[in-house]
Amino acid sequence: MMNIPILSLLICVPTVGALFILFTKSTEKYNSHKYISVFISIINFILSIYLWYKFDNSNSSFQFVENREWIYGFINYKVGVDGISILFVVLTTFITPLCILSVNSTIKNRLKDFLVAILIMESLMIGVFCSLDLVIFYLFFEGGLIPMFLIIGIWGGTRRVYSAFKFFLYTLLGSVLMLVAIIYIYWISGTTDVEKLYEIGIDAKYQKILWLAFFSSFAVKTPMWPVHTWLPDAHVEAPTAGSVLLAAILLKMAGYGFIRFSIGLFPIGSDYFVSFVYVLSLIAIIYTSLVALMQEDMKKLIAYSSVAHMGFVTLGIFTMTQQGLEGSIFQMISHGIISAALFLCVGVIYERMHTREIKRYGGIVEVMPKYSIIFMIFTLGALGLPGTTGFIGEFLILMGAFKDNFLVAVIASLGVILGAAYMLWLYKRVVFGELINEDLKNLVDLNKSEVIILTLLAIPSLYFGFYPEPLINTVEVSVSNLIDNYNANLEIYMANKK
Repeated sequence: MMNIPILSLLICVPTVGALFILFTKSTEKYNSHKYISVFISIINFILSIYLWYKFDNSNSSFQFVENREWIYGFINYKVGVDGISILFVVLTTFITPLCILSVNSTIKNRLKDFLVAILIMESLMIGVFCSLDLVIFYLFFEGGLIPMFLIIGIWGGTRRVYSAFKFFLYTLLGSVLMLVAIIYIYWISGTTDVEKLYEIGIDAKYQKILWLAFFSSFAVKTPMWPVHTWLPDAHVEAPTAGSVLLAAILLKMAGYGFIRFSIGLFPIGSDYFVSFVYVLSLIAIIYTSLVALMQEDMKKLIAYSSVAHMGFVTLGIFTMTQQGLEGSIFQMISHGIISAALFLCVGVIYERMHTREIKRYGGIVEVMPKYSIIFMIFTLGALGLPGTTGFIGEFLILMGAFKDNFLVAVIASLGVILGAAYMLWLYKRVVFGELINEDLKNLVDLNKSEVIILTLLAIPSLYFGFYPEPLINTVEVSVSNLIDNYNANLEIYMANKK
């Protein structure tokens, strides 16, 4: 089994499945396309669990590496995983089948095309987390825009075309500079191989400008303030499954990029711009939390909360501490699970009431008790209650921030309070109170499919909240190695400067 190119299988299986679905027919009675999609995505999840099982936590180097010459030696197909990237691969394969299962009646037209888009998107997202060549990374990174653009533009709400183009233009334009930077890196270093670039390093005099070029792409996709405005529009108009993939996986690609490239390749640039990132992260945490408090649309509120949570992630990454980086990775995994569940929870009641306005709800605990309990679990996870994954991530990030900059940590702590405010305020207005709206009295509680999907998301949220050791053990050595390399590069730079 160790000789099987498992990473290539993980990348290719969903695409092969998508092509199979594309050229086969299905009847409405049996809906075989959906069953095939679920089967394919579950196979991929099992493969990722096997990958995690075989992964050596004590080894900081890249594992399961595949390297093949592709285009005249300029571009190599090189993939591999370390303790940082493997968790994102598992997260992607875990979320995708749940997305497909959640479709049900929400997608009434062109279901086959929708499933094909999701499966191709899964391949591209896995490719991002496995890429060990800058050009391959860029192709996967930007390729993921296309299926999401189609998901929003074809199956979205009334303003879907506007939101789809806004999403596409923001994220594509942000990446143009990164492409230029990749070409420039090849020109000055003679390679785009990430492992080789780690070994030889990039000349200090180029690092600041290259860091900014990569930052222009990652900041938009995170998204950081002030280039975050595309996200609420995209979430509001996207179908539920699209919102789940966007929040759970796509936003994490940028956070992963900060760790793998901004810190890994440009340590001097990262050190120089730490204060800049801190300021943007703190604004994102405080400002978007306040904006979330004012929202009347449930999806918009959760979308703004995602910006705030990703603000914690970027803050933790650039503390350059073991706790901060581990906390950021943990927070991204946690947010991937919890945000996916929250958007699914919104989708459940939207499908029944066809409105996301908070004022139209209230008192649904009387008619949907099972929904109210599950929604409460994810609400508490989002606000970082001890016993959930949200607490572990935020706690580690704040620990790292306190070690690096006390004032920054204190200001960031206000975001925890504001997060509790807007999530509890949302839950109170939707679930508690008097059942005034007559339409709510006819609501049906969660069906079996919805219970299974939300329970499968609740289990890791609570399990890793009480027992985070498997995730921490996976990332610990790789994070420690990254920090050691970062500090060693800074020491050499400072010594040469003297």
